[in-house]
Amino acid sequence: MMQPRPLAITGDRELLDDLLRIGAAAGVEFDVAQAPTRARPYWNRAPLVVVGGDVAEDLAATGPPPRQNVVLVTRAAADPDMWRRCVAVGAQTVLELPQAERLLVEELGEVAEPATKAGLVVCVAGGRGGAGATVLAASLALTASRGGLRTLLVDADPLGGGIDVILGQEEALGARWPDIAGREGRVSFAALQDALPTFGELTVLSWHRGEPERVPREAMRAVLDAARRGCDLVIVDLPRHVDDGAAEALARAAVTLVVVHADLRGVLSAAQTAALLRRHTGELRAVVRPGGIDPEVISTSLDAPCVGVLPEIRGLVATLDRGDPPPLGRAPLGRFCSDLLAGLVEAA
Repeated sequence: MMQPRPLAITGDRELLDDLLRIGAAAGVEFDVAQAPTRARPYWNRAPLVVVGGDVAEDLAATGPPPRQNVVLVTRAAADPDMWRRCVAVGAQTVLELPQAERLLVEELGEVAEPATKAGLVVCVAGGRGGAGATVLAASLALTASRGGLRTLLVDADPLGGGIDVILGQEEALGARWPDIAGREGRVSFAALQDALPTFGELTVLSWHRGEPERVPREAMRAVLDAARRGCDLVIVDLPRHVDDGAAEALARAAVTLVVVHADLRGVLSAAQTAALLRRHTGELRAVVRPGGIDPEVISTSLDAPCVGVLPEIRGLVATLDRGDPPPLGRAPLGRFCSDLLAGLVEAA
């Protein structure tokens, strides 16, 4: 059965054009009634009713049944009579366009894409350069998606060369960060998924290979909010420095994994990284690369529990250079990622 659509009631052609444009931005289509008498079949079943100020009095005269989720929309600024009309039709608020366009997009988005999931956000950071955080982030995302979890993999590092390369998908069609970096406000996950490279249950937001740009905080917020509504899991590969976009991701993370080389320099560097990350996020956990320092010592140094030791993968660089993704499945890295994900999901 087709899901009911929002209802727009207006005879003002210019206002209707505005509403249709705003609906498109929210990823929804309206049922349209150009006269109040034609609205009755849709009135009770529409998830949201948008009433034009031009027909508010005529609509009130028809005596529509009381209901929730009715808004009055006008293009006339500061009309003192508009609130009386709002009360007359049982609307909850008056939205003046164009100033309130973003609010209307959010209202439409809520009814078009109610939160069906509460995606777990996991950030992954390297304790130092070359720690393998990007490979771990990509491997976790691949493992989760192959296990049936709808997953978004976000590359937040503009200097990392593109996480799509780790997946062997650098030629995949779809948007990259520069194409959506200007977005803010509510974004439909369905629209985001349609725009980005998607492989089964895995959707990827990566970087292009051009001049690096920053991720605006507002854009990261819009992406993660959409992903949390539409995904089971969101994996964010962080840069080595905490810029605005990374800070936004860290603030929304249920847990942040720090990949630590088990040597003296690696542990000292990771301890500094952990101190920086703690300014923006709460739950830190260490993932250890094998070396000469015991994981318990590393855990104490970082004041963060160790959740496992990454297996060494022979020939990994050659595998990635061939354009193949990291070896997962029943391989040691695949089993490690499966166990780690199970623990993270259970803890959440």
